[in-house]
Amino acid sequence: MILVIDFALLLFMIICALAAITVKDLLHATIILAAYSLIMTVLWAEMNAVDVAFTEATVGAGITTVLFVAAIARTRRRSGD
Repeated sequence: MILVIDFALLLFMIICALAAITVKDLLHATIILAAYSLIMTVLWAEMNAVDVAFTEATVGAGITTVLFVAAIARTRRRSGD
């Protein structure tokens, strides 16, 4: 059962990584990367590396996402196509 959950999380991580590099909107890419970081948090916690999981949750999903969203909010959006 755990192996199936690990495989599903790994598959979802790969999908998030590919989606983050192919999406055009920066805000969507930031949200996808936050989801990627939350999946990594679950995987670290499952491997009994709780300290690394806590750091990943606070830095990866928390602070980095907030800083990216703040940077995107301060820039002007242009249509690039």
